[in-house]
Amino acid sequence: MAIDFEHIVAYALPIVMWALIVSITLRQLTKRQSSTAMLSWLMIIYLVPVAGIFAYLIFGEINLGKRRVKAFKLLQPKYAQWFQQIKQQKNVIDSDRTLLSAPLFDLAQNRLSIPCMQGNELHILDTPESIIKSIVEDIQRAKTSINMVFYIWADSGLVNEVMTALIDARRRGVNVHILLDYVGSRHFFNSENCRYMRENGIEIAEALHVQLFRVFLRRIDLRQHRKIIVIDNEIAYTGSMNMVDPKFFKQDSNVGEWVDVMVRINGPVSSVLNGLHALDWELETEQKLPLSLPVPNDNLYPLHTANRHTVQILATGPGYPEDLVQQALSTAIFSARESIFITSPYFVPSQNITDALVTAALRGVNVTLILPRKNDSLMVGWASRTYFDELLAAGVNIHLFDRGLLHTKSVLIDNKLALVGTVNMDMRSFLLNYEVTMVVEDEEFANEVSLLHENYQQGSVKLDYQRWVKRPMYKRIIEKLFFLFSPLL
Repeated sequence: MAIDFEHIVAYALPIVMWALIVSITLRQLTKRQSSTAMLSWLMIIYLVPVAGIFAYLIFGEINLGKRRVKAFKLLQPKYAQWFQQIKQQKNVIDSDRTLLSAPLFDLAQNRLSIPCMQGNELHILDTPESIIKSIVEDIQRAKTSINMVFYIWADSGLVNEVMTALIDARRRGVNVHILLDYVGSRHFFNSENCRYMRENGIEIAEALHVQLFRVFLRRIDLRQHRKIIVIDNEIAYTGSMNMVDPKFFKQDSNVGEWVDVMVRINGPVSSVLNGLHALDWELETEQKLPLSLPVPNDNLYPLHTANRHTVQILATGPGYPEDLVQQALSTAIFSARESIFITSPYFVPSQNITDALVTAALRGVNVTLILPRKNDSLMVGWASRTYFDELLAAGVNIHLFDRGLLHTKSVLIDNKLALVGTVNMDMRSFLLNYEVTMVVEDEEFANEVSLLHENYQQGSVKLDYQRWVKRPMYKRIIEKLFFLFSPLL
């Protein structure tokens, strides 16, 4: 009796589906991950099997791809040796530790081998105009090199001033290397301005190029999320702002203008950020960039104990030490004795971070979260609210920012220890994105961060716990439904 193709498919498809579901289930039960992530994936594949299996095969595992894994392993010893050379520059290495900073600085150095550096002049810039003006002025003074990494580069407005300054710098002999995430900057790569910049000698490279036909060979949603500018190995910028003008960027998302900060750094830690750019650049292009040792900022000496202008750089992402972001945040939170202030545009943290915040509040620490009221991600906006009940009940203060989309990522501990950078309070930043965070113990800088948070609070509305718990049942259901997809956020 002949069996046609349709009968074969009818019998084979359920068997294949069953085998995949069993395999994924076993993988989830044995994989090292949070119970929340495991249960979310199991719910997805059992509730919507076809879509769930397809989603897991694409997004379920952190797969860098063979070429990237091999390249990263080859480059690691080279850059580790260079960081060791920096450690020999005793005049810029900070060996002092206070009770507040010691655990976090030790964790970073033991896991990354990136030295903690003193003698840096730090200033927060908190408006697009001040940020772009400062960047343009420094570009105009550049003598040898300008290196940049951004997630998003979007034409128009103030960004065109940066483009003009870069072209002028290249014409006078400055080397310019710009690395941009392929997905975040996809529109720019197809723009006339990108072509014009390249024609004028500016090197622009794509990071993490997406190839749809390789979706099952390498995870396609890994992103280069760092924001770094380094000029002449002496001046650097990092923070939360992409190379965009908020007056033009995502105006159709109905969340208002994006609110960001960048930190201008004048000092030896700029060389560490330059090294990270060089590593990212070589990983993507296979082209080597020069590595220069730090230049001491003599204008800041002598240094005082309270204000050593000390900076520790945290570089995280796939291939870097696992769970370092969560470990660093947990260490910072547990070190708090008086206060914790956190700003983040996307708040879908791990259970470990949630528990740390709850515990801090219960032991009497003043814990304050400042989050945007409106979010450009519908799923994140709803999923983040599932955490509010537990946090509010423990005494955590939650303020919802009303003056646009608060995109600043910052943590301030006891008004002394600050973390500022690109890391969001979500699993994407914890596990999937290449991120950079500067950890600073410095009273002057902490005061700047504190004033920034006060300004954000003035533009926010504080949630009332009693009113929050009385919100309609349909909102609770929507929150829980979107929370199920937290592994994909």
